[in-house]
Amino acid sequence: MPKTPTTTDNIKSVETAFAIMELLAESQQTGVTDIATELELAKSTVHNHLTTLKNLDYVVREGEKYRLSWRFLKLGEEIRDNHPKYRLFQRHTENLASHFEERAQFIVEENGKGVYLFRETGTHAVRTDSGVGKRIFLHSTAAGKAILAHLPESRVHDIIETWGLPPVTSYTITDREELLTELETIKEQGYAFNREENLERLNAVGVPVRDPDGGVIGAMSVSGPSHRLKGQYFEQEIPDFLLGLANEIELNLAYPR
Repeated sequence: MPKTPTTTDNIKSVETAFAIMELLAESQQTGVTDIATELELAKSTVHNHLTTLKNLDYVVREGEKYRLSWRFLKLGEEIRDNHPKYRLFQRHTENLASHFEERAQFIVEENGKGVYLFRETGTHAVRTDSGVGKRIFLHSTAAGKAILAHLPESRVHDIIETWGLPPVTSYTITDREELLTELETIKEQGYAFNREENLERLNAVGVPVRDPDGGVIGAMSVSGPSHRLKGQYFEQEIPDFLLGLANEIELNLAYPR
């Protein structure tokens, strides 16, 4: 279950409500007893929260089970689609997936983690669980490292302090100095590699997209099986294509029609 840093400023009842919603998102449908057991809460507490969430149309009751409502889909789409600059990336993500016939994605940083805003799959793409809206650790993905490399150093340290550098796979960078050294290389060359660091036998290349003021908007990446994404194709052809695409997007953002 996703963990959230807690502080003395947090309101306990709000934490509980969101813990319940996140558990429902993971399990898709479950009952009061199972939620109470998993979260170590009284069944009456869980029932009261579920009743409130149901009355607000955020939870649906089906028999003795509960699930999240489609209202979350509406909220997420409104947040994403109300930012015109993000709509531009949907088309480019689709084109990337089609061009390489692999999986392509666009992510942004939010509260120190990466969030998938768009994900498209090409003809030969490997389908994994990284769906739209999913949150990921930045240090274990190509797109995430591309973002980290272009954030202020103080922000990078804050993110590491908050979330740490957990090993997602045996190849994930978990040493702060090693990561910082790699981020310097990424900043110089303009692109990042993920060599089985987020999912074994899956490689990826990511590039940041900058706004006209130099800030990082997000990052695009292409990922595929390590037996296909290797050699010059992986280390030069894909990065060159992504760099060209990022440059095109940045020019469109700087000089809109």
